[in-house]
Amino acid sequence: MQIDQLPELLALRSNDSLIRIPSQMDVPVSSRVRRLIDTPAFQRLTQISQLGLVSFVYPGATHNRFEHSLGVYRNALLFLQSFCQDERFVQTVSARDAELLLLAAIFHDVGHWPFAHPIEDIQLPGLPTHEQFASNYLNSPAVTNLLAVDWNVRPIDVLDVINRRREGTANKILCSILSGPIDIDKMDYLYRDSLHSGVPYGQNFDAARLIRSLCLNQAGDKLAITRKGRTAAELMVFARYVMFSEVYWHHAVRSATAMFQRAFYLWHAAAHQQDNFEKQIQQLFTVSETEMIRRLSESCHDPAANLLLDSLLGSQRKLYKRVAAFGLDDNEPLYEKIAQQPYQRLVDCGQRLTDRLEALLGIAIESHEVLIDAPPVGLEVQFDVDVYYPETNSYRRLGDVSPVVKTLAQRQFDDFVKQVRVFVAPRLKEAIKASSINVSEALDASVDDA
Repeated sequence: MQIDQLPELLALRSNDSLIRIPSQMDVPVSSRVRRLIDTPAFQRLTQISQLGLVSFVYPGATHNRFEHSLGVYRNALLFLQSFCQDERFVQTVSARDAELLLLAAIFHDVGHWPFAHPIEDIQLPGLPTHEQFASNYLNSPAVTNLLAVDWNVRPIDVLDVINRRREGTANKILCSILSGPIDIDKMDYLYRDSLHSGVPYGQNFDAARLIRSLCLNQAGDKLAITRKGRTAAELMVFARYVMFSEVYWHHAVRSATAMFQRAFYLWHAAAHQQDNFEKQIQQLFTVSETEMIRRLSESCHDPAANLLLDSLLGSQRKLYKRVAAFGLDDNEPLYEKIAQQPYQRLVDCGQRLTDRLEALLGIAIESHEVLIDAPPVGLEVQFDVDVYYPETNSYRRLGDVSPVVKTLAQRQFDDFVKQVRVFVAPRLKEAIKASSINVSEALDASVDDA
């Protein structure tokens, strides 16, 4: 069977069976895709929000991973439709490969649990990644049966694409489509997160033109774009930069994130010592966000963790306040001491800073009342891609021909959109302000002491 004769590509052209998602976006689904969508494993994603704590700042950002996964699946169809016109692609990627891509697009987030990214960022021992956790759901009886009967595919085949474990040229192309500089995931979440957050930043790149410009790189193992897609790619780079600056790393979002991460860190420290730790994780990561918070509160006997959770998600929100913030360009020496450091290092530095502020202010301060938020160990994917010039049959890196990309993507992305911040309990904000303490200087001394 040729790729363009797959039932899913035929459904894209016929528009017979559609699921409507915001904003006025139709997702065509074949009968076998609809059966997968109806399984408990996929329906569970209706209970997992896409952005979690971002809704503290942008109230409309309550969309879920179910909606996002449908958007990613739709992008996979559009990518395949465009690539059906590329001779090198169709000679390398078989219809079965294309089916695996569609399945990976559908299930790429199936392993997500509530607040997965904030929890993963602190890299605590004994926790699976959400990609690893996906195995639980793909191996559920309902999904396994449908994959075998409708697709003649094993769960491990789909997991290998999601986790980028498959070898060979075709598989490198699939991984590039699923996770790369220009991929089906990024193209959806930038648009969808922007739409629901009520900001324009992620919606203003020309996705249709970018998809039409898709081709393979010179080696034939990754995505590239023709020169006609260059401007659209530049706008996507800028959209990603601004979405991180103004949404994902908004200071209030990061305050909520720092509070939740410390609460989970304290819960984990106690739970990890217990014999049933793996069972607790399994139970905690398979429920909705509301249920996770309830279980964290009920199972954690650390008063500080419960205070943080109640301040964050209780009946009256009390977000911690920012008392210091700087990026690489503001204070490079201090930034480099803290950015991409293990979370335990931030906890230790925070304790030293707490002790120093306590001495300077002359008041008692609990360790959980001073939190350091910094770019995590894991870095964002760098945004650069090859541009094909058909007139000369040559390829050039986008960063070499675009000042926008060279500025915003070739240099370390994280250093310019993710700041180091110090947050404190509300009661400490005015005391620090009245004392004229330079928190950044106090932090610098604390880092050297830790």
